[in-house]
Amino acid sequence: MSASYGFLSTHPPTRCGLATFNSALAAHLTVGGPPGGVVRVTAPGDDQRPEPGVVHTWSARNAAGWRGAAKALNAFDVAVVQHEYGIYPGTDGEDVLPMLRRLTVPSIVVLHTVLRQPSARQKTLLEQIVAAAGAVVTMTDTAHDRLIVGYAVDPAKVSVIPHGAADHVGAPTPRRTRPHLLTWGLLGPGKGIEWALRALARLQDLDPTPTYTVAGRTHPKVIEHQGEAYRAGLHRLGAELGVGHAVDYQAAYHDQATLGALVRSADVVVLPYDSREQVTSGVLIEAVAAGVPVVATSFPHAVELLTGGPGLVVPHQDPTALAAAIRRILTEPGLAAGLAGRTRPIAAELRWPAVAARYDALAGRLIAGRSPAVAPVPA
Repeated sequence: MSASYGFLSTHPPTRCGLATFNSALAAHLTVGGPPGGVVRVTAPGDDQRPEPGVVHTWSARNAAGWRGAAKALNAFDVAVVQHEYGIYPGTDGEDVLPMLRRLTVPSIVVLHTVLRQPSARQKTLLEQIVAAAGAVVTMTDTAHDRLIVGYAVDPAKVSVIPHGAADHVGAPTPRRTRPHLLTWGLLGPGKGIEWALRALARLQDLDPTPTYTVAGRTHPKVIEHQGEAYRAGLHRLGAELGVGHAVDYQAAYHDQATLGALVRSADVVVLPYDSREQVTSGVLIEAVAAGVPVVATSFPHAVELLTGGPGLVVPHQDPTALAAAIRRILTEPGLAAGLAGRTRPIAAELRWPAVAARYDALAGRLIAGRSPAVAPVPA
């Protein structure tokens, strides 16, 4: 008999990577089985209107909101909890811990960030979260090893299941007469678009010259604190470099069909991120699963997935190296096809149906190994 799933996370209409991930995982884990339910975590400024499937809302304004969240999740067979520092109330999102301890059903906690150098509070909190969870999932081997080595946790609880990807293979591909570079996702400082613009300026001797699409709205938290200053700065930089005419800024949140066509139209996906901590990138997974060559800076997930695989890794904040890698893919005979070919052995296991099946198997093991009587920890 299929398990019923309750999910705790940010969730649409909130627009962030975590919400998108949870929405996709929930859709694929519940297809053909009992209906699931989402406990949606909201912050001030979020659109509070619940989408279908949301059974409870945990507002950051509610000091004891974890109680209602736990009660809602206990109505299902398994609770799947997305963890990221700062999405839950309390310092470093610490209110997720009493919620986990109040659950009477098995729980799977998905770690979207495992810091290499956490604060003492962050380290202790994550260790307690792992202790309270029935099982823990990291999305890369890098995150798994970082957790096992750097934190006092039970290794037997930790599994690696990759971030899922939509199936963009076969999506209609618009015909383009010039090489097409693409970056997508929520925009803000740290995205590294300025380095890609400087790289684009170094590719103006190519014939035809490349175009560059930067797709995605500015991150809501960036809008809240800085407005559109980052995007405006990119426009100014592009004009100064003489490449503004070649850059298409699409300040929209694309649906899957539109995004699929955009990804498939790219000759190179460029991920020029500044972060040296990023152990999970949904954009990277989507690009690899779609069979599009990737050039990325050496953030941990890119190093793990692309080294010897379907892309090239370059140093951070180095537009010369970024341009050289893009140039190789666009001009070196057979390289683009060779990189794309390396995605085929791994693409199937990255797509959402395969990823959801692994979560379902993990949940089945939790249920099978569970004690007949489990009492919640008193609040």
